[in-house]
Amino acid sequence: MYITRDIEPHLRRCAAQFPAVVIMGPRQSGKTTLARHTFPDHRYVSLEDLDKRAMAQEDPRGFLAAHQSSTGVIIDEIQHVPELLSYMQGIIDAAYRPGFFILTGSQHFLIYEKISQTLAGRIALITLLPLSMHELASAELLSDAPEPLMIKSAYPRVYAQPIDPALWLANYISTYVERDVRQVLEITNLNAFQRFIKLCAARIGTTLNYADLARDGDISPNTAKAWIALLEASFIIVLLKPYHSNFNKRVVKSPKLYLYDPALACSLLGIKSPEELMISPFRSGLFESLIISECFKYFYNRNKQPQLYFWRDSQGHEIDCIIERQYGDTVPIEIKASRTASSDFFKAVTLWSTLTEKDTTPFVIYGGSETMSTRAGMLYRWNDVDALLSRIYGTDHSA
Repeated sequence: MYITRDIEPHLRRCAAQFPAVVIMGPRQSGKTTLARHTFPDHRYVSLEDLDKRAMAQEDPRGFLAAHQSSTGVIIDEIQHVPELLSYMQGIIDAAYRPGFFILTGSQHFLIYEKISQTLAGRIALITLLPLSMHELASAELLSDAPEPLMIKSAYPRVYAQPIDPALWLANYISTYVERDVRQVLEITNLNAFQRFIKLCAARIGTTLNYADLARDGDISPNTAKAWIALLEASFIIVLLKPYHSNFNKRVVKSPKLYLYDPALACSLLGIKSPEELMISPFRSGLFESLIISECFKYFYNRNKQPQLYFWRDSQGHEIDCIIERQYGDTVPIEIKASRTASSDFFKAVTLWSTLTEKDTTPFVIYGGSETMSTRAGMLYRWNDVDALLSRIYGTDHSA
């Protein structure tokens, strides 16, 4: 089954204007399915196919020339032969054919450097993350509570096929995270890398401390930084930077660590059911990760650069998410896993309004089932992230 993706209109707009479009994102986020659904008349070639990859590496001009008479070509997993991008430049410059090259890639850093060198101004870049709650709800696939989603994951494959999510996630970790990702840096110590990924999962929703992570993983701090950068560039983890425009002396400088899909963290942590998740000490961090990931999906699906931060001062006051609409114009959002509404939820965001001296509506996203207006501010249920962000950006006036 095909699940309609929110980013599809933006993909079509890019293909109508740019000769090449690259869809980046983690493996299994639906990049190939999206490309083939959106451009059914394009030829399709996957560089996962070893024969095709060898042809592209040994004779890149011939490989590209074989597709010149077609309507267009989808080249899957371009990071395997990034040098192809250099040979595309001449083809693109010789004739303006919008949307001719549709590329996909799973590792941002291998692609972006080559694009910057050869195709700047000729190519559009879009990021496709796993399914958003809005996409799942539109397909009538969203669970009634957050915990089942946090166990099952948002990767399309577990919805499109009759597959055990726990088994799929375990194999995803072993075949992609442990094999493909570590090969980029030629990581030879698999046990150390496996342990490192699990340590990252156990630190979900916490401030990243490279020294502690390196010590617990029995690796050097420089190795920890390199592995974090690798996992971030491969769309496994996301780092939320601290907001410090007006509070340089107060904030913690280190980022907070999340996974784009909290189900991967649950798998790594051995959390196998919604019931186990409900009593897990990691529940709060995993719920934060779910909401932060949804915020990133909202922006990427609308061709907006996410300006998301967190804030913490020296007294321990903290706000889980700060959205900067433009420089100096900020909106604070608290994230609470509890299903029961409480006026205490609004303490931090109210403090923010006082410190910034701005009359900002306090927003809280919680694990409950009702969106409501309270005296303290607006309380949004966990699956209303899109509605909240649409309101912040002035596209939804229903609340």
